Amino acid sequence: MNVSTQRHSVRLRLQRWQQVRTWARLIREAECLWHVDVRELKRLGALELSQLLNEVPSCQRSRVNRWLTRYSVSTRLPFESGGSRSRSCSSPETKDESRRP
Repeated sequence: MNVSTQRHSVRLRLQRWQQVRTWARLIREAECLWHVDVRELKRLGALELSQLLNEVPSCQRSRVNRWLTRYSVSTRLPFESGGSRSRSCSSPETKDESRRP
């Protein structure tokens, strides 16, 4: 494995790590809104959390769940039983602008 290939591999691993951590941080922030006494903020937090839960790619859910555990939040992502991978998971080089992180 040459130096260029190693750099590319490290860069891809770092990018995946950052994406997974970002999903967990967004979920943690949405969950924090539950603790505010204002009804509208709680409603917005619940909407944001439900949207995030639907947007996290299935191939990243187990790693996002590890970050959620580290952040001590109660939300955990369910795993989809059908083994289909989304485009953004199978090829990390392509960016899907419709998704977060």
